[in-house]
Amino acid sequence: MSLLESASVRADGVREEPGLSVTDTRAAIAASLIGTTVEWYDFFLYSTAAGIVFGKLFFPHTSSFVGTMLSFATFAVGFVMRPVGGLVFGHIGDRIGRKRTLALTMALMGVSTALMGVLPTASAIGIAAPILLLLLRILQGFALGGEWAGAVLLAVEYSPRRKVGIFGSYPQVGLALGLALGTGVFALLRSTLSEAAFLGYGWRIAFGASVVLVAIGLIVRLRIDETPAFREIDRLNRISKVPVVELFRNARNRRNTFLGLLSRWGEGAAFNTWGVFAISFATGHLGLRQVPVLVSVTIAAVVMAALIPLSGLLSDRFGPRRVYMVGIAAFGLLVYPVFALFEAKNIVLFAVGIVAVFGIVHALFYGAQGTLYAGLYPPQVRYTGLSFVYQFSGIYASGVTPMIVTALIAATPGSPWLACGYLAATAVVSVVATWFIDEDDRLTA
Repeated sequence: MSLLESASVRADGVREEPGLSVTDTRAAIAASLIGTTVEWYDFFLYSTAAGIVFGKLFFPHTSSFVGTMLSFATFAVGFVMRPVGGLVFGHIGDRIGRKRTLALTMALMGVSTALMGVLPTASAIGIAAPILLLLLRILQGFALGGEWAGAVLLAVEYSPRRKVGIFGSYPQVGLALGLALGTGVFALLRSTLSEAAFLGYGWRIAFGASVVLVAIGLIVRLRIDETPAFREIDRLNRISKVPVVELFRNARNRRNTFLGLLSRWGEGAAFNTWGVFAISFATGHLGLRQVPVLVSVTIAAVVMAALIPLSGLLSDRFGPRRVYMVGIAAFGLLVYPVFALFEAKNIVLFAVGIVAVFGIVHALFYGAQGTLYAGLYPPQVRYTGLSFVYQFSGIYASGVTPMIVTALIAATPGSPWLACGYLAATAVVSVVATWFIDEDDRLTA
């Protein structure tokens, strides 16, 4: 019996039970989780390095503030390129399938990250160093643009009928694990090497390790079969010729796309505040030592990874829209208290704050996000739709957040309270937008 014949697929692309074998399902989850972990490890290596390394090595003839801002600017460029990658790989994913598209995105990400690890610094090749760094960051962003949606669909479109929430949360675990690996490796290298050795070659080890991880991820992904949902629309000859056109032709799709873009603002701002900006803020403005700060963020990421599946279970019980709204609201309410803990300039209080808001609260809404957004679109345009919402919102919700927060703090003599107001406002926008989303109950029925 073929893979397709062994599964009953509903019109919304979710597999009915009894479905594929446990082995098939576990293989799909492993491919989604491992691949996402590797991709995010690569991506967040750059974000960590942007906060503590790249300003010194690639923008050495600037002040500390300007060097950090320039480093974060190249970080933001990756988010600008992600929508382009999202549209390209979304089109490919809706046309030729999820599996091959995900293998391609991983290969591109691995190449760009490995090349960063051998890139000469400004002291060796001058202005060419930051230019080459920027070009590689562009390639990273382009590759990641097609990763998230495909990983979510790999999990959701293999999921049993009443477990879409928990399955949709597994790819999100990969983000937390990728961040934990990235910050953890940097913490290990920084604690075992002198500052000169770390800046000279230590940071390159973390980037070079990506080659091994990418090879493992590619092997896992190439061994799985195409998702039942895509095979079904292929069998029925319902594959969209131009998915992005079909995406905006439908009124419901247009409405959900607009609301989805706004709903992600708080999530993107939250992640890049706690996972990116907080590292440079703690080591610079607060004067805390790098290794304990990196360890604190790593612990928070591990807690997040452990709790994200709980968010998936809650999504199956109460619906992903409600879970997402509660989590985003909690983020908005905790911004001021957490920054008050940071201002104590105590590493223990910093760790408590970052674990609370990043490890616990972020896990609550992030675990529900993939399932929520998968319900925005039908399977024919789902890869394109998810990529569009997640990646285009990444420009203003994620990519520029470290720059905005850094600038707001600098504009108010070192005080973080104006920045806190901005972050709280993003949470309000996201909660309101999520309230009006037309959630597809067929994904959780």
